[in-house]
Amino acid sequence: MRHQRQVFIPTLASAALLPTGLLAQDTTAELVGGGIGLAIGLVIVVVIGAIVGWLASLIVRGSGGGFWSDVLVGIGGALIARFLFPALGLSLGSGIVGAILPALIGAVILLLVLKLIRRAS
Repeated sequence: MRHQRQVFIPTLASAALLPTGLLAQDTTAELVGGGIGLAIGLVIVVVIGAIVGWLASLIVRGSGGGFWSDVLVGIGGALIARFLFPALGLSLGSGIVGAILPALIGAVILLLVLKLIRRAS
């Protein structure tokens, strides 16, 4: 009788037999990759927020307050648009324009409200 050669095919059960160092390295790599992804996401939010806030401060004259103020206004405008537009049944499309334009409108609304509050006080 002839013997057949057995081929080892890795499975989930065989992964349990691997040394734990390999699994720890995979977990560490996933955590580092997730951290880098989070950092890149935060940088994108700050940059887009700054651009939207700056554009809104150009539209609403006399409301510029510097880089971090523009970032906060841009992010605040995006949050306002996130809740206001669906409540009104509005959609400005998809893609980058569909994300920036509502944020810009929300930022302009936020700056106008802040301007009214400053005048009242």
